[in-house]
Amino acid sequence: MSIFGKIMGAIFGTSASATPGSTPATNSAPAPGSAPAGAAPGPGSADSVDVAAILDKAVAAKGEKLEWKTSIVDMMKALDIDSSLTARKELAKELGYTGDTNDSATMNIWLHKQMMAKLAANGGKLPADIKH
Repeated sequence: MSIFGKIMGAIFGTSASATPGSTPATNSAPAPGSAPAGAAPGPGSADSVDVAAILDKAVAAKGEKLEWKTSIVDMMKALDIDSSLTARKELAKELGYTGDTNDSATMNIWLHKQMMAKLAANGGKLPADIKH
């Protein structure tokens, strides 16, 4: 599964799409206690997935200070997804990054902004203080 797909699956549930440009399918009958509704509703839907609640819970479970609202590395760590430079370069490739992947600071900022935009576009509800 792609790194983008792993992130989307961790936020929206396992039926989330693994393709960066597509919208995840919805589950009509999620299992009790399963991940949030199984998948993301489409943009403009009344039912949205509270991204902050999911990530805040994941950070709390880690027991360390992770700034997922501003850091792609911390977001990936919170979700138990490989956050190595190699993994982030792969994510950048999946999302169509055209900059220098050796400039990791610039790439990380771009990746975080893209992920927030993708989460919002797929039905994720983000806090107002997140720029996307």
